[in-house]
Amino acid sequence: MTKFFKTLWKIVSFPFVLIFRIIALPFRAVKRFHNFLNEVPEENPMMDVVAGVITDPDVRQHFWREFDVFRRHLLRAVIGLIVGVAVSFKYTIPLMTYLSSPIGGLENLQAIEVTEEIGVFMRVALMSGIAIMLPYIAFELWLFAAPGLRPRERKMGMAGIPLAAILFAGGMAFTFYLLLPTALPFLGGFTQIAESWSAREYFRFVTGLMLWIGLFFEFPLVVYILTSIGFIKPSVLSSQWRLAVVIIAIIAAAVTPTIDAVTMGLVMIPLTLLYFVSIGLSYIAYAGRRRIEARSAEGEKESG
Repeated sequence: MTKFFKTLWKIVSFPFVLIFRIIALPFRAVKRFHNFLNEVPEENPMMDVVAGVITDPDVRQHFWREFDVFRRHLLRAVIGLIVGVAVSFKYTIPLMTYLSSPIGGLENLQAIEVTEEIGVFMRVALMSGIAIMLPYIAFELWLFAAPGLRPRERKMGMAGIPLAAILFAGGMAFTFYLLLPTALPFLGGFTQIAESWSAREYFRFVTGLMLWIGLFFEFPLVVYILTSIGFIKPSVLSSQWRLAVVIIAIIAAAVTPTIDAVTMGLVMIPLTLLYFVSIGLSYIAYAGRRRIEARSAEGEKESG
């Protein structure tokens, strides 16, 4: 008889329990996420981890589990990129028209090869998909790295995700609205040869510059985060600025689709400015880290 009443009670109360769980679901998710952000990880020095992977079978097994976790995050990021590219298919033709506006529109380009049009379409769709899904891709990378970070580092990484998207979009906008209007007239009017550009070369030039400079605009944010978690010191960045300028020149030459020095210089100038901005942000992050460490040391003294 008791079993009957228990079963009856479960049947009667099931709708109310279900409604309660549905209402409580977002609150529980927020609580779990809050606990995840504030969870303190175990301290494992890098050299100990490397030595453990070589000598300890348990550590080696844990390493492969973490590698499998990374593979799943990477797979989800790739799936997200595929979804972004699929969504951008609907807007790729208008986007191609907009990107070709500096030279008067698509009618001023020509397709020489049979597969050139579809190749250009896919290139522009891929760039658009990366721009759309960059926050999600960054979020998947953050989810993988977050368990090994301290609470403050986790929160800074989380806050950096929307900033990364804004900086990437800013780099692409800088390329299209400031760099291309300067580079294209110079490249197209250098001699008296009639301009008859192929669609493949034009969009390879435009999307390549937009993508790389968009990624380089992330550099100040990356430096700020790495300084905040103690991987970089601003004194190193400021003392090695000459070497950094040389490396920036090499990078500018590598990512510039043309061989002229003007386009290379137009790429190199903003990258150099970004480097010096990164130095300033690194000093700000380093000062904040020192203050937090000082407060922590004072708290330990008082508790001791």
